[in-house]
Amino acid sequence: MIQNLSMSEQLMYSTIRIECRTADNQVSTGTGFFVRFLENGPDFVPAIVTNKHVIEGAAQGHLLFTNSDGQGNPLNTDHISISYNNFENIWIQHPDPSVDLCILPMVPILAELYDLGKVPFYKAISTTFIPSYEQLSDLRAIEEVTMIGYPSGIWDSVNNLPVIRRGITATHPNINYNGRDEIMIDAACFPGSSGSPVLIYNDNGYVTKSGNVIMGTPRVYLLGILYAGPQFTATGNIEVVDVPTTSRPIAYSRIPMNLGMVIKANRLLDFNPILQEKLDEELNRS
Repeated sequence: MIQNLSMSEQLMYSTIRIECRTADNQVSTGTGFFVRFLENGPDFVPAIVTNKHVIEGAAQGHLLFTNSDGQGNPLNTDHISISYNNFENIWIQHPDPSVDLCILPMVPILAELYDLGKVPFYKAISTTFIPSYEQLSDLRAIEEVTMIGYPSGIWDSVNNLPVIRRGITATHPNINYNGRDEIMIDAACFPGSSGSPVLIYNDNGYVTKSGNVIMGTPRVYLLGILYAGPQFTATGNIEVVDVPTTSRPIAYSRIPMNLGMVIKANRLLDFNPILQEKLDEELNRS
């Protein structure tokens, strides 16, 4: 029997922790999330979305999926580990070099896992959740936002689940911040959160721009993807501090300002023509 998951529970399974290792053995973590591209009724092309800088320079990448029981239920403590060499080069970069987005089509990954007898459990976010111009126009300057990911690599490693955080819009979601397809949010944004989906999630009603109160109706919009955040740098004189066995220089520290830069979700649609071209090539070969 398929487990009945609420919308918030489904969103918990919409992300994946991405661990990268460079050629000189430096390890970093970031966030990816599942998206349905080229949706046509029940048909779609699933892919993982993250930032270009998350996988930049990655000689090896590690993904950890949650296994399922074959009947549509997640097995939280049963994980499927999969690693790839030459990790950076298997991602499709956004066609605009200035847009910090890339995607990893999942069809080859799923085929590999199915061959191993594994059926991963995940929930891909529909591109129909990307708000239209009219929907954005009906938003207020201050809206509550939800961000799902792995800040500083923190996660529930036993159950393979992310951390959910909340904040507000720091700039109007219908206005391009500094003339780019971006907005700013007021939320605690730390390394590892890069690539996190930023959503408006109202599970029990909301208020429209005109002040109308919509009761009992959920609202879910994929506003965008977190990619950066300004930091305050505390500087001082460089001093050598004696410790029992070594001397170490003291330079400066960076303090997050609880602000995050978010690429608007409509930029995800730029991948559709690329995926369609690849799909057509596959069909022609077959």
